[in-house]
Amino acid sequence: MNQNTRPAFILTRHWRDTADGTEIEFWVATDDGPRNILLRSQTSVAFAAAEHREQIESLLAGVPGANVQPLALKTFRQEPVIGIYCKQYRQISRLETALMQRGIRLHEADIRPHERFMMERFITASVQIEGGDENAATILDCKLKPVSNYRPALSMVSIDIETSAHEDLYSIAVEGCGDRRVFMLGAAPEEQPGCDFVLEYCESQKQMLERLNDWFRTYDPDVIIGWSVVQFDLRVLQAHAEKWKVPLILGRAGKAMEWRRHSAKKSHYFASAAGRLIIDGIEGLRAAMWSFPSFSLENVAQTMLGEGKSIDNPYDRMAEIERRFHEDKPALARYNLKDCELVTRIFAKAGLLEFAMERANATGLQADHFGGSIASFSHLYLPRMHREGYVAPNVGEIPGTSYPGGFVMESQPGLYDSVLVLDYKSLYPSIIRTFLIDPIGLVEGSIAQDPADAVPGPNGTVFSRTRHCLPEIVRQIWQGRDAAKRDKNESLSQALKLLMNALAGVLGASECRFFNPDLVSAITLNGHRIMKQTRILVEEAGYDVIYGDTDSIFVWLKRSHSEAEAHEVADELVGKVNQWWKEHLKATSGLECWLELEFDTHYQKFFMPTIRGEEYGSKKRYAGLVVSPDGAEEIIYRGLETVRSDWTPLAQQFQQALLMRVFKGEPYREFVLDYVGKTLSGEFDELMVYRKRLRRQLDGYQSNVPPHVRAARLADEYNEKHDRPKQYQNGGWINYVISINGPAPTEIAGAKIDYQHYLSKQLQPIADAILAPLHDSFAGITNVQGSLF
Repeated sequence: MNQNTRPAFILTRHWRDTADGTEIEFWVATDDGPRNILLRSQTSVAFAAAEHREQIESLLAGVPGANVQPLALKTFRQEPVIGIYCKQYRQISRLETALMQRGIRLHEADIRPHERFMMERFITASVQIEGGDENAATILDCKLKPVSNYRPALSMVSIDIETSAHEDLYSIAVEGCGDRRVFMLGAAPEEQPGCDFVLEYCESQKQMLERLNDWFRTYDPDVIIGWSVVQFDLRVLQAHAEKWKVPLILGRAGKAMEWRRHSAKKSHYFASAAGRLIIDGIEGLRAAMWSFPSFSLENVAQTMLGEGKSIDNPYDRMAEIERRFHEDKPALARYNLKDCELVTRIFAKAGLLEFAMERANATGLQADHFGGSIASFSHLYLPRMHREGYVAPNVGEIPGTSYPGGFVMESQPGLYDSVLVLDYKSLYPSIIRTFLIDPIGLVEGSIAQDPADAVPGPNGTVFSRTRHCLPEIVRQIWQGRDAAKRDKNESLSQALKLLMNALAGVLGASECRFFNPDLVSAITLNGHRIMKQTRILVEEAGYDVIYGDTDSIFVWLKRSHSEAEAHEVADELVGKVNQWWKEHLKATSGLECWLELEFDTHYQKFFMPTIRGEEYGSKKRYAGLVVSPDGAEEIIYRGLETVRSDWTPLAQQFQQALLMRVFKGEPYREFVLDYVGKTLSGEFDELMVYRKRLRRQLDGYQSNVPPHVRAARLADEYNEKHDRPKQYQNGGWINYVISINGPAPTEIAGAKIDYQHYLSKQLQPIADAILAPLHDSFAGITNVQGSLF
């Protein structure tokens, strides 16, 4: 037996009950390739109030390997706790069901064995393996310890399929592990054209699946990526595998894919392959906070890479796929493989694999599991809570109720010179850290005997000064992010930022076992107090606050300032506010202040609109002109039509051009007249396309049928009439214009555009909002030339 230690990265984890107890299986990546780790005879545990011991022991009588022990733990209600230890995890599950019928609830019975194993050892993803034979196919009963800095190079394959409109499998493309290959249905031609990839012809769909299985066995990738890879590509492959009775063996050690359907969304699936991560490009981008009007591969590739699919017309795509399959299979293979290559390049450009690995190391979630803020909170919090002498409450112990949200100030609409934006660095995490807000802290604070140990919070809450976990978790994440920034590790910095900012939100989620409105209110109401006091301090310095939102405050400097002057004012205000909080909290509460106001932006020109049709200011909607150090000018938009996908390019380009003229003090009336004239003459017809998403199946719209739904129905009627597949029955994005006869999909050429609609519904609202502070209007300008509408 080789007892050397070696680092590893956990790819997948699983558990199973056996006659000898629960087994936990990890597949890990190491410098020497993948390894399988099997930990046998693991004991499962749950907790209960000690007063129920007799009933529990009665239910466990005769259950082999089960026992009950008193523990030095308690519930949040200060009840003594017993530990229930079972040989098999399913024994815990059966006991939980039996006890619920008697009105008794176990604590932490829902934590699965591999989750318990990892969290109690503070393991997230990177581990040190101690013991076991490192040359064995399966390493048995070794020890795993957490490490923080091991990141192996993972091998990756991008997979994509092409099908008919009815999901008949035509081809499968794989790109990765040094190979580019397409499995194509059909007989090989006598003379094959030269290709820069391997094109394998298969006699049947069954043979295609067998060849794919062989490919995975030969090349053995750590990661499978794709675009909607589970919901489409792998789902369709699984359906064909079942049809042809060929197991889809994409897991390691000859294991077939495993599938699970979403409990609420029946059309949504989860897939797993032993020893391999499955990362969907769309989910990965969203998790990393990338935003696009459409997450179609075509749109994302064009935006990020400057190129897209080789068949660029989405309306002719299916017909062209059919043509290529029947007439030009090499061309279809190139198209299929191109999609794989685009996905691979998007992953590289966005650093998605690196982000997924860093996120796993930060949260304890499997690297291909996105979302999961509640699970990651539990993973970090529970082991620390146990060491403080508590077991976790159950979901639903505190009924869901409302609580205050972030503080949003009333805005002062208008056009301004020189507006500073100052914001608090990670405000809610810094509030948790400063005011010691914590689930255990709230419990301990409520029973504290020594007033010196109590930290008063909003609405009569009291937190312990010495017994808490969450502030320390925030501190560790905060310091980790600062180190990641210094090391220029953007993936780790982003993962830690998202994790830290999710901590407060989790406490406000009724699905979380630690949900408590008092905890969330303590955070948000402290936020209200901080923002109100910041406004007072800024106004005492002689400036006006025209808006504020959650953690940001907008300061009007009352006259135009150069960049240097504005930065000097910002430094003075930031220093004044930060020093005030430091002294105030030390003097009044004896607390160390972690609040940190920072300079964010200087807008040389700033526009805050009114709410449409009202005189008071809007919220979360504004635009400002910034100037970079090299003198380049850019308008930043927040919430305005330019950054909203439900407004046409006609309106967006009009807004951008008009705002720039107003900000620069340039004449704008002639521009408005010219833009209206070109609109009416048809010069801008290509800019009048609306693009909206159908968020449910087309026949799901009954009582309320909005314009984009009407357009989609017309499009599918047209497609059906011309022997094309229907595009919109299951949702998707629809492009359409407003014609004199109503919404008209772009698939149907020749619609006569309703220009009156675009003037009154697209251009006029934008112009009136921008021009109101100048005491001008769209009608006032256009009526100079007579009534145009």
